Amino acid sequence: MSQPPASLSPGDWQRLRQLYPALPAAEVEHSDPLPVLHAPEGMTLFLEDQACQGFPLVLEGEIRVSRSASNGRELELYRVVPGEMCLVSSACLFSGSTFTARGTTTAATQLVMLPATAFRTALADEPFRDFVLGLFAVRMADLTGLIEAVAFQRLDSRLAATLLGHGSQVRVTHQALADELGTVREIITRLLHRFERSGWVELSRECITIRDSVGLRQLATQGTRP
Repeated sequence: MSQPPASLSPGDWQRLRQLYPALPAAEVEHSDPLPVLHAPEGMTLFLEDQACQGFPLVLEGEIRVSRSASNGRELELYRVVPGEMCLVSSACLFSGSTFTARGTTTAATQLVMLPATAFRTALADEPFRDFVLGLFAVRMADLTGLIEAVAFQRLDSRLAATLLGHGSQVRVTHQALADELGTVREIITRLLHRFERSGWVELSRECITIRDSVGLRQLATQGTRP
């Protein structure tokens, strides 16, 4: 469980202004006291079809935003780190609709919840509006890339690309990889064993050791369908 919301301290306010410099101070300072939420790793912050309570401003930690299907499969959409914005939350506040995805912390997370009324008032400030719309565009570009990967790129090449760029050892479970790639654990396990037989990786408990990054990179770049 998260700790009860606390009031925004001067130190938290300073960090908030550093991370979100476009936030209009005058509007926020005259709103109701902003709650600071402390959430442990693995806590669900919001779920599909829930009403949005405000605009999250992350001070530390990370939020994983994903979409679930009725068959239990889950696809990661994006992650929110300090200084960034949650596309799903802003879309809910723009339209007055409920969440279309879920948000879960991947580490101990501290965030400030800007109330919906304060968010709408702040949008009247041009720098903040430009900041929100700019990050909105970046998130949309990320989601477009994700759609292209899911629609046009083979799962084995997507898995190979996911394993690269984390050093010689990737400490992750097969289930976590399956969740990130929007598939089931059994398929990821089967592909990883195939990678191991090819000499690209070595598997151990919750750890994947990269043995041939060149081979993985070739698979990652050659997996797009014509």
